[in-house]
Amino acid sequence: MSEKNDGANREAKRSARERLQAEREREKTRDKRRRTLVVSAAVVGVLGLAAVVGLIAANTGKSGGSAKGPVVAPSGATGKDALALRTGQDGAVSTLTVWEDFRCPACKAFEDSYRVVVHDLEARGLLKADYHLVTLIDGNMGGSGSLKSANAAACAQDAGKFSAYHDVLFQNQPPETNDAYGKNARLLELAGKVPGLDTPEFRSCVENGTHNSWVGKSQDAFRDGKFRGTPTVQLDGKDIFSDQANPLTPQKLKNQVEAAAKGSSGSGSVAGVPKGQGKPSSSASASASSVPSASASSSRAGSKAVPGGAAGE
Repeated sequence: MSEKNDGANREAKRSARERLQAEREREKTRDKRRRTLVVSAAVVGVLGLAAVVGLIAANTGKSGGSAKGPVVAPSGATGKDALALRTGQDGAVSTLTVWEDFRCPACKAFEDSYRVVVHDLEARGLLKADYHLVTLIDGNMGGSGSLKSANAAACAQDAGKFSAYHDVLFQNQPPETNDAYGKNARLLELAGKVPGLDTPEFRSCVENGTHNSWVGKSQDAFRDGKFRGTPTVQLDGKDIFSDQANPLTPQKLKNQVEAAAKGSSGSGSVAGVPKGQGKPSSSASASASSVPSASASSSRAGSKAVPGGAAGE
């Protein structure tokens, strides 16, 4: 009987030891799993932080590729350091100041929304626009399309075709990540859409990067101005998208410019246009009022309010 008891005790002790060993193994497995989860979470956290830092870095408005050589301003460039390309009549009371990048999707959204009304106001002598060309997307996404398209637009300015070529570039803008404008062949191909632009002089200007350093100087001015991104658009020095509670529309822009012109004349005439002739045709008014407001995104850079992009991002 005692031998049976001894055997039972030994068996019980062995089973207890086995159970304890098994529990220890399970605990080790759980500890290992916990350590793995902690390490994984830490890695994800580091990667997440890196992604955020990378996103911030990608949207801080780095300059595009360096532009070397003498600064050659395009014909008729105006403003401080001759960095603006003007459209419209010099005598217009209101001035629209626009900082743009031809690769910037938000700039295209602005142009597509406001193009009709801006051209109408310019044609009526009520508005002039000063365009500043920058290379924000080259700095953010890589490539040279911002620089080369801006140079090509400056070459079009030399030929007296800036406004038309400016519109063509935005109407045919490639996706932000596609550096199609980094190829001179594409820029020359699009010049064919502007009557009289594709000349040997224009081609030489584009291929030689005649105004590259001038574009670089414009980008420097954009950075020094601490603008938040592109497009940055100001009407008579005031950011037109700063009032988010009452966002501007093309029709409101038209109304503001017309009111400023009437106020400056003090008579019913507008910016030198006789009374009764300042109103646009019904078709022009309909086109302007039906255009949507600009996109709410923008390509980001420094610290002044803009609508949006680009924008890229």
